[in-house]
Amino acid sequence: MKTIADFEVEWQARIPNIQTATLGMGCFWSPDARFGAMPGVIRTRVGFAGGTTHEPVYRQMGDHTETVQIDFDPSLLSFEDIIRTFWAYHTSTHRVTYRERQYMSILFYHDQQQKQTIDKVKKELELERKETIETEIQPFTAFILAEDRHQKYHLKRFKQAAGMLKTSFPSEASFMNSTLIARLNGFVKEFGTLQNIHQEIKLWNIPDSSRHILLDMMQKIRW
Repeated sequence: MKTIADFEVEWQARIPNIQTATLGMGCFWSPDARFGAMPGVIRTRVGFAGGTTHEPVYRQMGDHTETVQIDFDPSLLSFEDIIRTFWAYHTSTHRVTYRERQYMSILFYHDQQQKQTIDKVKKELELERKETIETEIQPFTAFILAEDRHQKYHLKRFKQAAGMLKTSFPSEASFMNSTLIARLNGFVKEFGTLQNIHQEIKLWNIPDSSRHILLDMMQKIRW
């Protein structure tokens, strides 16, 4: 019998053009929930990027920054929308020491089109705000996943609900990469509502049988 993880993987594989955004805007738990709640986001994960420290971990990340990586469907959510959300919800202060780099404002571009979009939006916002945005902007090189306990952190605090949901996922990786789990992680942080998620699921390009399984599970969750 197929699980939620199975048909989500099948659905995600049919999306023709999934793109990736990588960014840091302070502690990565809240941005993971904020972006995870946005329709058009396929999956999120948190980790470390931008530094030189070998094999960083949460307690020893060296010169890396706490970072969120987002896979998204550009037909539903543009990279520009992601960047505007990024700059709307944190202070774009450039911190220069290694200790301060943990929470610094940073954007990584995956191609020149992303770089052009970042530059365009940055210039527009600086004119609008009449101040200099000091976000560090770098070409993307590498992203190192944070430990499992940091993935979908806010949802995991609801232990009963998270435990029930995990029965439909064979691994921590499949739980982390789930679109539904991303939305629910946003919901518990109050970046969305269950009604919003129900309505979005009705629009997903999945078989009706899979849709019924998702909606039925949503009804059974006890928060």
